Amino acid sequence: MKETKFDRFQFKPFIIDAVNDLGFYEPTEIQERLIPVVLKGESAVGQSQTGTGKTHSYILPILEKIDPEKKEVQAVITAPTRELANQIYHEILKITEYCDENERISAKCFIGGTDKQRTIERLKNQPHIVVGTPGRINDLVNEQALFVHTATVLVIDEADLMLDMGFIEDVDKVAARMPKELQMLVFSATIPERLKPFIKKYMENPKIIHIEPKQIAAGKIDHYLIPSRHRPKIGIVYEALKLFNPYLAIVFANTKKMADEAADALIERGLKVGRIHGDLSPRERKKVMKQIRDLEFQYIVATDLAARGIDIEGVSHVINLELPQDLDFYIHRVGRTARAGYSGTALTVYDPSDEDALNRLEKMGITFKNVDIQRGELIEIGDRNKRKNRQKQEDAAELKAKLLVRKPKKVKPGYKKKILAEIEKIKKRQRKLQRKNK
Repeated sequence: MKETKFDRFQFKPFIIDAVNDLGFYEPTEIQERLIPVVLKGESAVGQSQTGTGKTHSYILPILEKIDPEKKEVQAVITAPTRELANQIYHEILKITEYCDENERISAKCFIGGTDKQRTIERLKNQPHIVVGTPGRINDLVNEQALFVHTATVLVIDEADLMLDMGFIEDVDKVAARMPKELQMLVFSATIPERLKPFIKKYMENPKIIHIEPKQIAAGKIDHYLIPSRHRPKIGIVYEALKLFNPYLAIVFANTKKMADEAADALIERGLKVGRIHGDLSPRERKKVMKQIRDLEFQYIVATDLAARGIDIEGVSHVINLELPQDLDFYIHRVGRTARAGYSGTALTVYDPSDEDALNRLEKMGITFKNVDIQRGELIEIGDRNKRKNRQKQEDAAELKAKLLVRKPKKVKPGYKKKILAEIEKIKKRQRKLQRKNK
C-alpha cells in the first residue's frame, strides 16, 4: 500500500485507513494549511477555488477531535442547499465506516423537505456531528429536540451563497445557542461586505486562509463562444448537444422559468433531460439527483443552484444558454467539468449585449475560442471584435487626416468641400500604406 502523506497530521488509525482507501495520498494546499489550524481549535476563514479539497480540510480534523464516549453534539456543519448538506454528510459516512465498533462516531443530516416529526423521534440519541441546512437545524433547536449548546465547532460552508439565499439569520440563531468559546470555520468563494459583521460578531482574529487560484478556471477546459446572430438560442444549444454528444452535459439558465422553457424545448426535440432548480419539491430534487447518479440523463438543465457545491460526477460539457449576471458564477458553472484531472468543454451562446461581460471574463484570464455551428460542424470564426477594431482604425485614420489638413487663413466659397476631399485623399493613402505593410 502506498504510504499516505496525511500521516504527518497524526490522525487516529481509522482516519488514515479511510484516507488510504479513498486514495488521498497528498494533502491539497488548503488541507495542508487548514488541518493544523482546526486541530489547534482556532477559528478560520477559508477562501479557495472549487475542487480544491475544501470539504476534507475540515471533516478530517473534526473527526479527529470527536470524543465517541460523549453522547452529545460536538460539531455542527451548515450548508445552503440540501444537496450540498447531503454530499458533506455522505463524505463523513465514508470515513466513519472505518471506526471501531466500540468507538463509533455518529453523524446525522437534517434538511428541509423531510418529515420533521420523524426526525424529532430519531433525536432521542443526539449525534456527535450534525450536518444540515440552517433553517431545519434552527427548527429542531427551537423544538428542543436538538441540543447544540454542547458543540464546540461550527462550520459555515459556502457562506456567501448562504448570505445571498437569506439563510445567514438562521445560522446566527444557531450560533447564538452555542458556547461562547466557539471554534468557527467559515468557507466562502468571496467575502462580501454584508458578511463581515457576522464574522466579526463570532470570530476574534480568525486565521485567514486564502488559496490564490492558480488559474481562474480549471486548465483543461476549452472555452467556446457562439454568437446568437438573431437565431433562437435554444436551437443553437440543441445543435451543440447533438454535435458534442456529451457523456453528461449541464445547460445553465439564469432563472427557473428559462430553465423550464429550455428543458421543455429540448425534450420536445427528443432529448432525455433532467432539470434542477429551486421550484422542484424536495422529493423531485432527490429523485432527479438519483437519476443523474444512475446515468439516466445525458443532459441536465439547471439554474445556478447546481453551480455551487453540488458535485455531479462525469460532467464533460457545460453550456451557458445565457451568461450569469454575477460573473463569478461563470467560474462556478464551468467548474462542474474538468474535475479530478479530466478535460472538459464550456460553451457560451452570447448576444451583442454580452460584450462587456465577455471582455471582463477575458480580463479575469478566460481565453475564448470563437466558433459557430455550420452544417452540423463546429468551425472557427474570426475575432468577435474584428468589426469594432476596424471601426477604431478608421476613426483613428480620420482623426489623423483631420490633423494633417489645416483650415485656410482666408476662407473662400467651397472651402469645406476642398477640406473633406483632402481628408479623404489622406485616408486613402493611409489605407494603401496599411495594406502594403500587411
